[in-house]
Amino acid sequence: MSATAGLAVGFDGIVKRFGPVEVLHGVSFDLEPGKVYGLLGENGAGKSTLMKILAGYEQPSEGLVLIDGEPAAFAGSREAEAKGIVLIHQEFNLADDLTIAGNIFLGHERRKGWLLDEDAMRSGAQTALDQVGLARAPDTPVRRLIVAEKQLVEIAKALSRKARLLIMDEPTATLTPSEAGKLFALIERMRAEGITVIYISHKLDEVERITDEVIVMRDGRFVGRAPTASLTRHAMATMMVGREIADLFPEKIAADSALPPALAVENFSVPGWASDISFTVRPGEILGFAGLVGAGRTELFEGILGLRPGSGTIRRDGKLIQLRSPRDATRHGLAYLSEDRKGKGLHIDFPLRPNLTLMALERYAKPLLDHEAEQRALEAAIGEFGIRAGSLGMRAASLSGGNQQKLALAKVLHPEPRVLILDEPTRGVDVGAKREIYFLIQKLAAQGLALIVISSELIELIGLAHRVAVMREGRLVATVEGDEMTEATMIAHATGTRHVAA
Repeated sequence: MSATAGLAVGFDGIVKRFGPVEVLHGVSFDLEPGKVYGLLGENGAGKSTLMKILAGYEQPSEGLVLIDGEPAAFAGSREAEAKGIVLIHQEFNLADDLTIAGNIFLGHERRKGWLLDEDAMRSGAQTALDQVGLARAPDTPVRRLIVAEKQLVEIAKALSRKARLLIMDEPTATLTPSEAGKLFALIERMRAEGITVIYISHKLDEVERITDEVIVMRDGRFVGRAPTASLTRHAMATMMVGREIADLFPEKIAADSALPPALAVENFSVPGWASDISFTVRPGEILGFAGLVGAGRTELFEGILGLRPGSGTIRRDGKLIQLRSPRDATRHGLAYLSEDRKGKGLHIDFPLRPNLTLMALERYAKPLLDHEAEQRALEAAIGEFGIRAGSLGMRAASLSGGNQQKLALAKVLHPEPRVLILDEPTRGVDVGAKREIYFLIQKLAAQGLALIVISSELIELIGLAHRVAVMREGRLVATVEGDEMTEATMIAHATGTRHVAA
């Protein structure tokens, strides 16, 4: 990484309106070059909109962006990149059918006369891949990469653009602890080179670990800043939500161990992903599933629910069942919330009402859809789940991430399942919404639902679950509970760094 100089950035009275709705209200603060800033705020606080203005994806309605003391107006992201400002989006911006090298240089191709200089691009891509620690050949098609590797390609692409100010939006959402550690080391090197980094994350332990200063936004306004070393995570969370945060996790209610399993899975396999998995979960119990990215957790449950080929024995309340499709699963009282909220959890271009009722349409078709009954159900769900919506007629895409997740939860619960499987239920969700979701999960368990929570956040599993099943390379290698439910123990099982008894 060659030495460079970071950018000094100023926001002076930034206002942003989308139609009649004002989402940023006179935001003003400065960033010094060569520092790592944690930009915090609840979903909908305006963080991403402000960063899109800085990176040229949006234009301010009022106010100025200052770069090294001079007003700057970018007509698009390429003009911002020419200044050295690069935004790594939370949602990947990669072309699956191109190679890694093709993606890194897409729109910035190197040429030899009239022809593309493939050798130069492969060499440049290899340099960028070495910087981020991704051991993949530049000619590898992106469609062959797992999610965590795609994240590293996004970072490599940004570095190849000679970034002087790098904006990272939830960069570790799909990374294992080991991969996240490599990213943090890379950020340290960028800081040493004078590159300014803006790090947006809801993982306050990461913000505490790698940032120099924390800047907090709330409801479209700048509300405060402080050196990271002067703040506890609790203080950060309190600044974000504007009120004192009580305990993040609810008190656990013991599940009745005498009850028979609500769901029993025996010797279940999903070709290429999971082998010979057996587990049970009782009514009122929260069973966690831990493991590294690629361990096969999501694929296992997609197989169980009929979303991909799988084989094994499934019993619901002791009765043998076969699930060939999600419709079968719903009929047998099972529901699944996908980790891919926007791709599989919701129809984000649909309004809120059809999103809520889609899995229970037979309840409203008599035979024509009873829109008034659907509307009443939506109003009830908004109240019960605390969904903050500007209007009942808005599209799901217009909700913040946390409110989209609450709508997705309301949707899968609408058919009144007895077994609920939640895959990364708080990914990309702010601390306030996380707490609300945790308390909802505990409430559902207290009502007698059997819950399975798949999560990459071990603290989340420790705080919520009664037991945690740990997977490694497609096998269930341990189930821990009580005093054994620690981060160190689960990481050891997940990585195979200690012997696991058969």
